[in-house]
Order: sequence, then C-alpha cells, then structure tokens
Amino acid sequence: MTSSHEQLLPGTRRALLHRIAVAQTEGRAPSLVAAVVRDGQAVWHGARTSVDGHAPDEHVQYRIGSITKTFTAVLVLRLRDAGVLDLGDPLEKHLPGTGVGDATIADLLAHTSGLAAESPAPWWERTPGSLRPELADVLGERPFLHPVGRRFHYSNPGYTLLGALVEELRGAPWEDVLRREVLEPLDLDRTSVRPQSPHAGGWAVHPWADALLPEPVQDLGRMAPAGQLWSTTGDLARFAVFLARGDDRVLSAETVREMRTPAAPAEAADVADGVSYGLGIQIQQRDGRLFVGHSGSLPGFLANLTISVADDVAAVVLANCTSGPLLGAVGADLVRIVAEAEPRIPAPWRPLAEVDPEVLELAGQWYWGTHAFALRLTADGLASLEPLSGNGRRSRFRANGDGTWTGLEGYFTGELLRAVRRPDGSVDHLDLGSFVFTRQPYDEEASVPGGVDPDGWRGIK
Repeated sequence: MTSSHEQLLPGTRRALLHRIAVAQTEGRAPSLVAAVVRDGQAVWHGARTSVDGHAPDEHVQYRIGSITKTFTAVLVLRLRDAGVLDLGDPLEKHLPGTGVGDATIADLLAHTSGLAAESPAPWWERTPGSLRPELADVLGERPFLHPVGRRFHYSNPGYTLLGALVEELRGAPWEDVLRREVLEPLDLDRTSVRPQSPHAGGWAVHPWADALLPEPVQDLGRMAPAGQLWSTTGDLARFAVFLARGDDRVLSAETVREMRTPAAPAEAADVADGVSYGLGIQIQQRDGRLFVGHSGSLPGFLANLTISVADDVAAVVLANCTSGPLLGAVGADLVRIVAEAEPRIPAPWRPLAEVDPEVLELAGQWYWGTHAFALRLTADGLASLEPLSGNGRRSRFRANGDGTWTGLEGYFTGELLRAVRRPDGSVDHLDLGSFVFTRQPYDEEASVPGGVDPDGWRGIK
C-alpha cells in the first residue's frame, strides 16, 4: 500500500501500532484493523487480533454500519449537482405518498427531519429486513417525534427514505446505483452490500467475562442505505481521500466541502462537546483539531472514519465486536500522532500566474469603520479579507469575472464584494454586503453612509 517516499518514520509507525494495540487489548476486541492516509495516499496499515497468525490486512471486510450513510449522501448530492433535485425540495415532490413528505431533502441529509431515530420494533439491526418490506413498515404509525427542521435528531429511517429517493429518481436499486456511480469510479472493489470473502465474523464480548458470542448477520432490506455496507481499511482509505479532495467523476471538491459544512442546529450539549453534523458527515472539534467523517456500528462490528482536512491526514479503524474500543478516539489519536510527529510540509510558495492591475489596486489595508482589515490576493486566484489584529470576521472570496467577488466562508459566505469607483475610475470604497470599507478610518474623501464630521478627528481637553 505504500512506496518508499511515502513511508512514515519508524517512531511514528511504532506509536501508531502502540495506540491500536492498547485499543484492542483494553477494548477486548477479537480483532482491530486500522489504516492512515497522508497526502492522498495510504501510508500505514496495522492490525491486532486474538487469533495467532491470522491478523487481518487491508483487504479483509468488516461491516461499517452508518458510514453507509455517507455513501448514500453522496448519491443524493450527485442528483442535486445534476439538476435533478434541489436540497430545499420537500420529499413529497420526488417521492410522494410517504406521509412524511414535508421534510426537505436537506432535512433528511442533516438529520433535522424530526423523524424517529429507529424503525418500530422488532429491533431492526438484529432482524431480517423482510419484516419491513415497505417504507410504511420502516416509518411506523408515529414517524415524527419533533417539528421538521427544528433540531438535530439522528434518524435511520431518514436515510432509508433517501435510499428510496435515489431508487425512484435513478430507476434502479440503491445498491446498483451505488456500485455504478461511486464504488466503481473510486475503485472501491472491496466495498459491497453483502460480505465477500475474506471478511471478519461479528462477535459480542461478554461484559464481565472474556467470552464471545457470535452475532447474527442480517440483510437490512429497505434500511440498507442507512447501514448495510461491508468494506475494508484499504477501500475506506481511498474514500477518505475523496471526502477530503473530491473527484470530478463522482463529486467536485466544492460539493464535498459542502458536505463537510455544519448543516444541523446543535443541541446545547453538542455545542459544549464541539460536535455537529453536515450532509451525511459528522463533524467534531477535538483538542484543537477539526475532524470530519463518520462512525458506524451494527451488532458485531464497530467502524470509524476520521479526517483532518487541515493536516491532510485521515484514519480508518474497524473492529469486529458489538462494543468495546472507542474507535472515534482511536481514529483521532492516529491522525494526531502523524500530524504532530511528521507535520505537513506546505507546498512551495508560488506567485500569481498573472496580475490584473485593477485587482492589484484593491490589495492592502482597509477600514470598516475603525476596524483595520487586510485584503490579500493569493496564487490560487482568491482574495482573502481578514482583521489585522484579534478575532473577527474573515473570509476568502472567489472572483466572478465581472469585477465582483463572492464570499466563500464564515459571516460573508455568499455575500458580494465589489469595488465602488469614482467617475475618474479611482476606487472610492469597497462594498461588502452594504458594509463600506475605506482606505482610512471614516475616510472623508469616500462615500461613507451617514457622512463624516467635517471637523474631523479630535482629542478631549
């Protein structure tokens, strides 16, 4: 999986192995397998197992549970990018007759639909999907627990509906669409709806004794889009690269960035814990790092995919036990170990390919009232506006080709930045969503709303 120039240092590899060894031992997992991705390539694979001589490798399948939801979300975003639907559309517009059609597609993706977390009894993870052959069987008689769009409430039935939406609009089974549109383009040939040899068996570990009980493996039927998939550390490593960088054969970098952006209102406890949810992506702030990805569990299996986009490092951790090791913490630690032991080497600085004098004229210091900002032009063709001291509103801006710029992040996301010029062509001020930025604080030569006191700045005697 690695080539010599991508290898981690021996000390880093030992620290990674130590971390998963502790997790497997203390979590009492029959086996635990992990991989680390750096700079778009898998650079480390490790495994620990209770069976001598049978350590799993990057080709052994484990069930990945709710990481399946991220795959389903990708299929829905593909429909949006193709113009087939809008995320603001109510479900009823494309999948009529469910009885829950007031929820929008965005609500379903972000778990803000108000739907229940689980389907009605019997316990869907441990019973055949044939017991729930129709959407009505998945939703039950009381599908809504909360008002639509008001709060984050994780919902497995919600992703069942998204899978049905994909089938309706693509005219093919969810698993066929997934294979054609995601798995094959990304070369995820060891990811499948049903287990393919070699694969791990799922186990329950007795809470008070070092004893095992095999867990049943059920086909989830209608609920497959919420948690059916089997995969490997090798395939999920490639999927992590896609979620960090995009792939125009599947989704653009801009769309996967949208998936990684918080889309659900957070509960007070979630704010304290630094967790939120995007579009099929879990988001967490942990020890000063922002992690995105998803966790998964089904009886007999645990899974976690953790990505630090800023560090360009990701980790995959899989185990074949119902409970035990906290894989989210393990994944975050694997990323941290690599990011701190071998910090990302930035790309060489390069100048702009060409310089537009009218754009260059805008670079430099500006004032919003008395707040000092700097506008910088970067080699990637973007402009950045940020305060010169302290915290404050900051954003990068993308040129629109007509002399205006659109904000890409933070408070100014989607807001329009433009230079307002005087009749002689000189720049009077910058207009950013009606806010006026001038070259001097309350510049008396600029068009400042409300005017500038003619006596100017003064002291107090």
